[in-house]
Amino acid sequence: MIVREEFLSRLRKIFDLNLYEVRVWTALLSRGVSTAGELSNISDVPRSRTYDILESLEKKGFIIMKLGKPIKFVALKPEEVVERVKKNLVVEAQAKSKRLEQLKGDEVLHELTSLFTQGVKFVEPSELSGSLRGRQNMYNHLDMMIRDAEKTITIVTTTEGLNRKLEALMLSFEKAKKRGVKIRIAAPINSSNMKIAKELGKVAEVRSIDGFKARFAIIDSEQLMFMLLDDEKVHPNYDVGVWINTEFFARALEQMFELAWQRFKPLSKVK
Repeated sequence: MIVREEFLSRLRKIFDLNLYEVRVWTALLSRGVSTAGELSNISDVPRSRTYDILESLEKKGFIIMKLGKPIKFVALKPEEVVERVKKNLVVEAQAKSKRLEQLKGDEVLHELTSLFTQGVKFVEPSELSGSLRGRQNMYNHLDMMIRDAEKTITIVTTTEGLNRKLEALMLSFEKAKKRGVKIRIAAPINSSNMKIAKELGKVAEVRSIDGFKARFAIIDSEQLMFMLLDDEKVHPNYDVGVWINTEFFARALEQMFELAWQRFKPLSKVK
């Protein structure tokens, strides 16, 4: 069986399989029904590992075991595999989410929090900084910053970035507003994202910026998060952000933003 390594690599990423799993699966797909020994020969997977791999694929919903001797394995239609994998992922995610939710009142979380609280006492605020790789990680961290905000949230983003903020952060924005936090968002606004801007306008003061492209957030004039790359030119997985806990720099940047804010257009004046 000859299958391009590039194709196998794509399958591994899409279905979250290891190299042996994807080799055995594609080998079985090419035969329809086969024994472990045959699949070992076709896929170049060691015979000692083949049964374990087949058992793993069976649990994940990729194949089924045929009754009888010798034991044979049956390939499922790829469309059926996709549906089964989707359902398994949902069930697994729900189970993990439930376990994490139960931690809220568990002594494990109290102990972890105690460890963190004790450790952070010995850390200078300026040392609480780091880089964030991948847009999802960046939004997770930004969401945490917003949930901890007490006074102000200042965000400057791009046209597409405004759309992402609604989807990823709206719930946290709503909760922040109820706490009395002042929220301001600036972004290029046009016909493509006017609806999004108006929706965000329910929880924040939103203004349009022209000829100015930046991506950063300032929380309580203490924490700063800024993105290093142009979101139009970088894949989300390779996006990079920097988080800094620095009152001096954050306050200075917010003061400069304050001057520019007065020149940004309110939504009522955007055509």
